[in-house]
Amino acid sequence: MIPPRAAPGLLAVMLLAAAAQGFPQEFPARPIRLVVPWPPGGITDVVSRSLGSVLSESLGQQVIADNRPGAAGTLGAAITAKSNPDGYTLMMHDVPSHAISATLYTRLPYDPLKDIEPVALPSRSPMVLVVNPKLGLKSIPQLIDYAKKRPDEFTYASSGPGSITHLAGARFNRDTGVKPLHVPYKGGGPATAAVVAGESGMYFSCIAAAIPHIRAGRLTLLGITLPKRSPLYPDTPALAESLPGFVMGCNTGFFAPAGTPAPILDRLHAEIGKAVTHPRMKEVLATNASEPAPYSRAEFKQYVADEMRSWGEVVRGAGLKVD
Repeated sequence: MIPPRAAPGLLAVMLLAAAAQGFPQEFPARPIRLVVPWPPGGITDVVSRSLGSVLSESLGQQVIADNRPGAAGTLGAAITAKSNPDGYTLMMHDVPSHAISATLYTRLPYDPLKDIEPVALPSRSPMVLVVNPKLGLKSIPQLIDYAKKRPDEFTYASSGPGSITHLAGARFNRDTGVKPLHVPYKGGGPATAAVVAGESGMYFSCIAAAIPHIRAGRLTLLGITLPKRSPLYPDTPALAESLPGFVMGCNTGFFAPAGTPAPILDRLHAEIGKAVTHPRMKEVLATNASEPAPYSRAEFKQYVADEMRSWGEVVRGAGLKVD
């Protein structure tokens, strides 16, 4: 039997316990791990660390970048997909690679669409089509004509089989009817160096990596993968002007494991929206010729699904598969 005078106190304890069980501790209550599926130094890593620094201040907990490169980004994506969906393991990944992997790999330990939840797109920047200056090419029609006349000797570089730089070239070939030989390199740096040295003729590069070489005259810029011309290069045509729909970019997205509670996802989306307006973050984005995308969570999720469908067509068209 409970003494009458003890009942109110016991009831209060029981109500507090029920509340503690029914309502999770306010997020975040501890540091957050931000998986980056690429090595340090690239645009995804740079944007991730800058964004993590700003989010650490606004969230009141450290957001710690954890580089987990390997298998074209799928290693880090698998870690994220299999993590506890509590908001404490998140991921920054470039959208094209994430989308390409959905079709390119025959066996993945996760479903890129069902197991990973898109949250926000804090950074998007175009790719650029560059060639070696010694070729003397000044326009995309000249490039197409040059490549068609030299089907057995003209080459295009990539940062590796199945990479966005490879698939961008494959898509260009499909849409123009040219058939240059694909030469893969171990990363964007070596691929850029190969075109600068004249070992390869053409390359689709992330704009941030190409700008120094374009300015120094080591690469000739022929086109940009924006829907319309860039203010940075107003005299350079968008590829979509001659190849309708040829729009893509080195876009870095923010993701979470599927099943992460909606209130946490909404909080993260809102904080990222504020973070990209921070002066420090704006400077990093501008330096890398990038800008945030004002997508809602639903819009970004649809964008990722559209990218998977679009890149899937390119992968299948090129007959690419990785076991």
